[in-house]
Amino acid sequence: MWRIAVVPRPRRARPTVGPSLGWLAGLLERPLRSILWRFPRPIQASIPLATHPDLPPGSYCAAARGHPLHGPYHDQEYGFPRTDDAELFERLVLEINQAGLSWATILAKRGNFRAAYDGFAVDTVARYGDVDRARLLSDAGIVRNRLKVDAAIHNAGVVVEMRETFGSFAAWLDAHHPRERHDWVKLFRSRFRFTGGEITGEFLISLGYLPGAHMPDCPAYERVLAARPPWTRG
Repeated sequence: MWRIAVVPRPRRARPTVGPSLGWLAGLLERPLRSILWRFPRPIQASIPLATHPDLPPGSYCAAARGHPLHGPYHDQEYGFPRTDDAELFERLVLEINQAGLSWATILAKRGNFRAAYDGFAVDTVARYGDVDRARLLSDAGIVRNRLKVDAAIHNAGVVVEMRETFGSFAAWLDAHHPRERHDWVKLFRSRFRFTGGEITGEFLISLGYLPGAHMPDCPAYERVLAARPPWTRG
């Protein structure tokens, strides 16, 4: 993903559409940069864009195919629903750390993140203190940004609180679904740290709470539908 200067589309009510057109509604609600951001410029030049004749050249669905980092994530995770707290927390932490960087960079460091954050065990991360914070800020294998590290620790504590009321992070998300993208952003900003519009939007799209992860001609699209992500259930 690379950042480009664009003006986000004005907010609008999402049209009532079925699963077959839901992807289009999702794309219309997203700034152009969020569609291209998954695909950094240095990698773009090295991936054969015509790997799938039915997919538009330059789309993430076309570009990710066959790539050692983007390919597995696109084919097996992007847009598929998840319910495990550790997986959801990991996705949130990775999306936060991606801000200002390419998604390929984050995927390449994913193993390091898992090791540094104790496998994204929410209760463990929520108990991190000054020693762990210093350890993370000195770990060259992850993103050493104080605001992002502090956000991860704080957000782990938020998920722990959600468990006490809702039972799990996924149950909290389900309890607030469906809602418009800008309402999700307001909700996340009221609870979590470092969760602006792009981070919140990509987090929700990547887990199927908002549509738009795959184009209908993408081979992964039907598999995502079969997994019944929340956006298909209204």
